[in-house]
Amino acid sequence: MPEPDSGTRPETGAETGTGAGTGAGAGSRPETTAGAGAGAGAAAEPPGPFRVRPIATRRGPDPKQDRAARTRLLVLTAAAELFTARGFRHTSVQEVADRVGMTKGAVYFHYPTKEALAVAVVEHHYARWPLLLAGVTAEGHGPLETAERLLAGAALAFRDDVVVQAGTRLQVERPQIDAELPTPYVDWTELLAGLLSHAETLGELRAGVRPRTAARSLVAAFFGTQHISDVLRERADIVERWSETAELLFRAIRAD
Repeated sequence: MPEPDSGTRPETGAETGTGAGTGAGAGSRPETTAGAGAGAGAAAEPPGPFRVRPIATRRGPDPKQDRAARTRLLVLTAAAELFTARGFRHTSVQEVADRVGMTKGAVYFHYPTKEALAVAVVEHHYARWPLLLAGVTAEGHGPLETAERLLAGAALAFRDDVVVQAGTRLQVERPQIDAELPTPYVDWTELLAGLLSHAETLGELRAGVRPRTAARSLVAAFFGTQHISDVLRERADIVERWSETAELLFRAIRAD
């Protein structure tokens, strides 16, 4: 097994080309997308879940040309694939470079350390959820059905999107990463609590159901389901597993 990379940037490095070693992955977004997560945010941030909070880390230069942006995304996706399969500790920058047919110095040009790669993956993971939220909200459902559809969409993302998969594993491995990663689960809980509170005012919740308690239970059930599906089937059955669980939980909290 190759020795994990130390994350130290060499003194020189520039883009030297790419190979065809990886694809962009489902739902990939350019590197200019910032992440979101929990923790203290800037005063100018809008209220609500999934607020943009870039993680403090050393970063490479912003891409000025489309080719550089595409290269940066290829590198990020390759790193996500390796982090998903092997974790942070057992993935090296050299392996990322080999996967996309670049030199290690070229990778360092875009991401100065292995931590910077991990941070970028986590930020892209969190950037998926505002897009999901916007898409489901635009469908115009009531708050309870919106909550159901959001979690169903998240299950699809966990099955199909390597960046979502990698971001989740990196969050679990956060003690190994020298960066202040967002606290997981908090934004999902806040989002669902808000939707369920709205559902309560519309009479959609069963009498006696407390919105925040129900939101915490939904988050625990969803992320527990995705973890079990990952361990047993590499998330191949997460959509079916979550559909079964969601049917029981939403039936329990929905008004007759």
